[in-house]
Amino acid sequence: MKPVPVVEGFAHLGYPESLALGIGILELVCTVVYVIPRTSVLGAILLTGYLGGATATQVRVDDPFFAPVVLVWGGLFLRDNRLRDLLPLRS
Repeated sequence: MKPVPVVEGFAHLGYPESLALGIGILELVCTVVYVIPRTSVLGAILLTGYLGGATATQVRVDDPFFAPVVLVWGGLFLRDNRLRDLLPLRS
Protein backbone atom coordinates (compact mmCIF):
# COMPACT_ATOMS: atom_id res chain seq x y z
CA MET A 1 0.00 0.00 0.00
CA LYS A 2 1.16 3.49 -0.82
CA PRO A 3 -1.39 5.98 0.50
CA VAL A 4 -1.36 9.18 -1.56
CA PRO A 5 -0.91 11.49 1.49
CA VAL A 6 2.17 9.51 2.58
CA VAL A 7 3.73 9.59 -0.89
CA GLU A 8 3.03 13.33 -1.25
CA GLY A 9 4.33 14.05 2.25
CA PHE A 10 7.57 12.17 1.71
CA ALA A 11 8.10 13.92 -1.63
CA HIS A 12 7.47 17.32 -0.02
CA LEU A 13 9.90 16.58 2.82
CA GLY A 14 12.58 15.23 0.48
CA TYR A 15 12.61 11.66 1.75
CA PRO A 16 12.42 8.59 -0.50
CA GLU A 17 9.11 6.78 -0.07
CA SER A 18 11.02 3.54 0.50
CA LEU A 19 11.70 4.79 4.05
CA ALA A 20 8.00 5.07 4.92
CA LEU A 21 7.60 1.52 6.22
CA GLY A 22 10.70 1.69 8.43
CA ILE A 23 9.76 5.09 9.84
CA GLY A 24 6.22 3.89 10.52
CA ILE A 25 7.44 0.76 12.30
CA LEU A 26 9.87 2.83 14.37
CA GLU A 27 7.07 5.18 15.45
CA LEU A 28 4.82 2.26 16.32
CA VAL A 29 7.51 0.57 18.43
CA CYS A 30 8.27 3.81 20.29
CA THR A 31 4.56 4.32 20.96
CA VAL A 32 4.09 0.76 22.25
CA VAL A 33 7.05 1.20 24.62
CA TYR A 34 5.47 4.48 25.80
CA VAL A 35 2.06 2.90 26.45
CA ILE A 36 3.41 0.07 28.62
CA PRO A 37 3.51 1.45 32.20
CA ARG A 38 6.82 -0.21 33.17
CA THR A 39 8.64 1.22 30.14
CA SER A 40 6.75 4.52 29.74
CA VAL A 41 9.72 6.75 30.65
CA LEU A 42 11.93 4.99 28.10
CA GLY A 43 9.10 5.34 25.58
CA ALA A 44 8.86 9.06 26.29
CA ILE A 45 12.61 9.42 25.73
CA LEU A 46 12.41 7.48 22.46
CA LEU A 47 9.40 9.50 21.27
CA THR A 48 11.23 12.71 22.17
CA GLY A 49 14.06 11.73 19.84
CA TYR A 50 11.68 10.58 17.12
CA LEU A 51 9.55 13.73 17.28
CA GLY A 52 12.68 15.89 17.51
CA GLY A 53 13.71 14.49 14.15
CA ALA A 54 10.25 15.19 12.76
CA THR A 55 10.44 18.76 14.03
CA ALA A 56 13.89 19.24 12.49
CA THR A 57 12.54 17.97 9.17
CA GLN A 58 9.65 20.42 9.28
CA VAL A 59 11.96 23.32 10.15
CA ARG A 60 14.27 22.34 7.28
CA VAL A 61 11.46 22.72 4.72
CA ASP A 62 10.03 25.88 6.37
CA ASP A 63 6.72 24.33 7.41
CA PRO A 64 5.07 25.42 10.65
CA PHE A 65 4.95 22.54 13.06
CA PHE A 66 3.54 22.05 16.55
CA ALA A 67 6.01 20.28 18.81
CA PRO A 68 4.06 17.31 20.25
CA VAL A 69 6.89 16.45 22.65
CA VAL A 70 5.09 18.57 25.24
CA LEU A 71 2.07 16.28 24.92
CA VAL A 72 4.20 13.15 25.37
CA TRP A 73 5.78 14.37 28.60
CA GLY A 74 2.58 16.06 29.80
CA GLY A 75 0.66 12.81 29.39
CA LEU A 76 3.37 10.89 31.21
CA PHE A 77 3.40 13.48 34.01
CA LEU A 78 -0.34 13.04 34.51
CA ARG A 79 -0.25 9.24 34.65
CA ASP A 80 3.04 8.47 36.43
CA ASN A 81 3.41 9.22 40.15
CA ARG A 82 7.19 8.81 39.96
CA LEU A 83 7.48 11.71 37.55
CA ARG A 84 5.14 13.88 39.63
CA ASP A 85 7.28 13.13 42.71
CA LEU A 86 10.39 14.08 40.75
CA LEU A 87 8.88 17.34 39.46
CA PRO A 88 6.30 18.61 41.97
CA LEU A 89 4.23 21.56 40.76
CA ARG A 90 3.33 22.86 44.20
CA SER A 91 5.53 25.34 46.03
